[in-house]
Amino acid sequence: MDHAAVLALYDRNLREGVGPDGSGTRVERAGKVVRQIGSAQDWNGVLWSDLDESCADAVIAEQTARYGGSGLAFEWKVYGHDRPADLARRLLAAGFVPEPQETLMVAEIAELDLGAEPPEGVRLRTVTDEAGVELLVGVHEQVFGRDGSRMRHRLLARLAAEPHTLVAVVALADDEPVSAARMELVPGTGFAGLWGGGTVEGWRGRGVYRALVAHRARAAAARGYRYLQVDASSRSRPILERLGFAALTTTTPYVYEP
Repeated sequence: MDHAAVLALYDRNLREGVGPDGSGTRVERAGKVVRQIGSAQDWNGVLWSDLDESCADAVIAEQTARYGGSGLAFEWKVYGHDRPADLARRLLAAGFVPEPQETLMVAEIAELDLGAEPPEGVRLRTVTDEAGVELLVGVHEQVFGRDGSRMRHRLLARLAAEPHTLVAVVALADDEPVSAARMELVPGTGFAGLWGGGTVEGWRGRGVYRALVAHRARAAAARGYRYLQVDASSRSRPILERLGFAALTTTTPYVYEP
């Protein structure tokens, strides 16, 4: 895989040229930024920017005014190759707060080993309705310790409006949810995004996470997608590297509360 070429394709298709995410949001192209705006329950933020030292501060101020005027908190996703080089410092000076850095990892599906299956006693349930969403959200609240109301809203909205763009799955051990993950398919881009993979503590290190990656990769391949993309935490990065994913750059969310 040509890392530079794939990163450029990612920027073009999933950042600069991206469309609404299917949850009722809208994408705005305003000068040197592409941003997504919805309700307080949606993901709101800057997806792409093309800035330099002469305009960065003014554009940052424009975004805080745009979102702040609606009373919305929002996120500015800063990638390791974004410009200007001191964009992060400028966001900090404007009142943004950074969240933990992650690694943008991409794999070509045809190069992956998709044979991983859940360990004995574990079965996978595809999420297609509200009951499945509740199982998935419950796992994420337990694993990550965060309220899942916004995730619940986004998943139900996507299942209602564009179910063909979502593959969500819960791993059950004797009917007890022990892991969950989702995949968001972006038609026309060649990319499918893996999100939210999490396993409860007692089941980590037993192959459940790998099985969920393989399950979603098979689903993406069946739908004609070429690449899988992950914003990987420090915990999941080593697993993904062993599976064949390559690190292309870093990504750090900077959050602004109006």
